[in-house]
Amino acid sequence: MVKTENRPSWETYFMNITNLVAQRSTCLRRAVGAVLVKDKRILSTGYNGAPTNLKHCLEVGCLREQMGIESGTMHELCRGIHAEQNAIIQAAYHGVSVKGAVIYCTNQPCSICARMIINAGIVKIYYRSGYADSLAKELLAEANIELKQIESDNQGEGS
Repeated sequence: MVKTENRPSWETYFMNITNLVAQRSTCLRRAVGAVLVKDKRILSTGYNGAPTNLKHCLEVGCLREQMGIESGTMHELCRGIHAEQNAIIQAAYHGVSVKGAVIYCTNQPCSICARMIINAGIVKIYYRSGYADSLAKELLAEANIELKQIESDNQGEGS
C-alpha cells in the first residue's frame, strides 16, 4: 500500500520545482524561477539571467547594482531576462503553445512579465513571494488572471 499523507499537492509539487529552477539563476540580486504547466504537465521552465551566449552578471557584475537602481524599477536597464519571460520564450522556441497554461513563479511577476503572460494566454499565476510592482497586479486583475500566493514547502493531499 502506498502512503499518501506526505505526498505534496500539485501546487506544492510545481512550486518546489520552480524553486529548484531558480537555483540556475545567474542574477546577483535575486534568483527567480518560473515553470509553465498545463494539464499537470510541465511545458517549459525559465530562470532569470543573461540571454544565450552573453556574459552573465556573475561574470561582469550587476549593471543595476552599479547604477543604484531600486528593485521593481527601470526593468529595461538589466542584462538579464526575467524567469517568466524565459519560460515563455523557451516554449515558443520549441513550438509549445502556452495558451491556457498556468505559471508558477518564485516571485510575483513584474508589469512587463504580466503583459507577456496576458498576451501569451496564460490563465493563472501561482507565486511564492511578492514584488514591488503594483501595476502588475492591476493589469492582471483587469485581464481576469488569478494571482495566487502559495507557500512552497506545505504538504497537501495528493489530489
